[in-house]
Amino acid sequence: MYRSLTGTPRDVVLLVARLVLAYIMVMHSWKKIDAGLFDTATVFAKFGIPLAIGAASFTIVVELVFSLSVALGLRMVVPGALMTFVMCGAIWFVHGKNGLFMADNGWALVGTIICATLILMSTGAGRFSLDEVLSRQSARRMEQTQAIPRQTVSV
Repeated sequence: MYRSLTGTPRDVVLLVARLVLAYIMVMHSWKKIDAGLFDTATVFAKFGIPLAIGAASFTIVVELVFSLSVALGLRMVVPGALMTFVMCGAIWFVHGKNGLFMADNGWALVGTIICATLILMSTGAGRFSLDEVLSRQSARRMEQTQAIPRQTVSV
């Protein structure tokens, strides 16, 4: 019977996947930053993306916030949903008409980014993440609060 990874191997794989995806997305956004916002907006406009300056700004911010969120393993669901939205827009406006393959500027990379994002959103960041650290701290505080006996004051 086949089983998924569990325990430490699962958490190591999730960490590596998060770091690779974060690197890819940082480089994706850096390309836009390096070109400059207005040049990026011009390219967006040529692809027929509405409100190109706003879309370019939104895309750069989402890609950077998502990269940081994924690298740290911190609250990935909202940034992941926004990244999925951005990548769906990339397929709709830019890559979808070119087919699947990257040699033709197709949507393979964008589709893979969407899949990786959705998987991380559904599995969580794993044990080696800030979400885990914050969760453990919260659990400790809750235990400490419950361990303190409550005193009632009679009037």
